[in-house]
Amino acid sequence: SRLRQEDFPPRIVEHPSDLIVSKGEPATLNCKAEGRPTPTIEWYKVHGRKSRPDEGVYVCVARNYLGEAVSHNASLEVA
Repeated sequence: SRLRQEDFPPRIVEHPSDLIVSKGEPATLNCKAEGRPTPTIEWYKVHGRKSRPDEGVYVCVARNYLGEAVSHNASLEVA
């Protein structure tokens, strides 16, 4: 008989880091999670100013049917 790996809830294995970018430059925040089934990852802006729409504090949330995991906060600043 074949061993079957059990499903397990997501956990964040790489949290995003704070980032400062120059205006007009692309910005990438990274977040990695593991889980079974493979979790979906969504980004949420926690807070920021409307006058600077890209700047602010972000978190990533990894979800599967067993639950969710939330990353540490990461701030994005445009210099």
